[in-house]
Amino acid sequence: MFDFEFYNPVRVIFGAGKVELAGQKAAELGDKALLVSYKKLGPLAELLERVKTLLGEAGVEVVEFFAFQENPAIETAAEGVALAKKQGCDLIVAVGGGSVMDGGKAIAAGACYEGDLWNMVNSRHDDSGADIAPPTEALPLMTIPTLPATGSEMNMCAVVSNKALGEKSYIWAECIFPAISILDPQLTTSLPAFQSACAAADAISHVLEIYINSREDTPLQNTWQEGCVRTTIENIAKVLDDPNDIEARGNLMWTATCAINGWAWPGDGWTPMHQIGHVLTSRHGVNHGSSLTVLMPHWMRYNKLRRPHTYKTFATAVMGVDSAGKSDEQIIDEGIDRFQAFLDTIGVPTSLGQVGITEQDLQPILDGAVKVSFGADGNLKCNPIMTKDDVMNVLKAAL
Repeated sequence: MFDFEFYNPVRVIFGAGKVELAGQKAAELGDKALLVSYKKLGPLAELLERVKTLLGEAGVEVVEFFAFQENPAIETAAEGVALAKKQGCDLIVAVGGGSVMDGGKAIAAGACYEGDLWNMVNSRHDDSGADIAPPTEALPLMTIPTLPATGSEMNMCAVVSNKALGEKSYIWAECIFPAISILDPQLTTSLPAFQSACAAADAISHVLEIYINSREDTPLQNTWQEGCVRTTIENIAKVLDDPNDIEARGNLMWTATCAINGWAWPGDGWTPMHQIGHVLTSRHGVNHGSSLTVLMPHWMRYNKLRRPHTYKTFATAVMGVDSAGKSDEQIIDEGIDRFQAFLDTIGVPTSLGQVGITEQDLQPILDGAVKVSFGADGNLKCNPIMTKDDVMNVLKAAL
């Protein structure tokens, strides 16, 4: 084992129908809420009306800020900060997927922040960002997730984009832990199949990244990570077969939360594929889940012999490969092939070509990753370390 410090203060309220507690719980946190959601509400419009009613019945005044889009922009968060300050809001309630929850976190912190909001963002991993100053205080936040993917409802991270710079990175600060998160699996039954599949893949990526890119001497965490991946694989199949399967929806929602609330990686947890995926999103508009599925199988094949024990265990413990009569490399290859076949089966892209990226795009993608995510030593931090050449080789393999 190794030394670490763990902290997670989020109160989680889980269960079908628990959204009905939204007013009561919000009233415990403040008197005037900035209600945050998407610019285009679509099927969430009815839910937002219900939440507004519940807040009002509990005596919480509501100010609407329905403005976020996928990959929340710091510019939009700044608009929300201005509105929250003008209206005297003392509470943020975010209803939606990861983009809304992360945007809500940025507003909650920004309302208490002096200076350029982008300075809250850890936008340079090589320590060259002299102006970076993570927030230290924020308005209380309640999240009501409608997409089981990012796990933002139970962590201290908010991923945001800067349209002017064409960059995407994260705020990492204890003050943006939600105070309360209401996890109601009934709110996810209307999700389209593709969105459900991308959400499941995102949840898998959070633990898979750490499993294959971080420490190897963490047996409890490794077993937890394996369980999260297996649970997601089993339940996304059920949800795609029956979108109204509340039990399966609940399993997906709780697994997505647990995948990135810190339990799977105390002390160490590198996410290099996410760093590259952020560039695919900021430069090419690839949705977050797809930005990871187009990389994962190819990343795994590239590193399979650099961490053979990890990949062999993944093949047998997660993908159910029978090892009898097979060499270690055959077992590893079958495990990765099965994983890619799973991604193909649920309908998510598994190559860069499927999301419109060509060989001419690769160098700018690498340059973007280097600019934001490579360390001062010129490498992408993970285990094993990835050089610029390593990353380019993976990108080429992913075409």
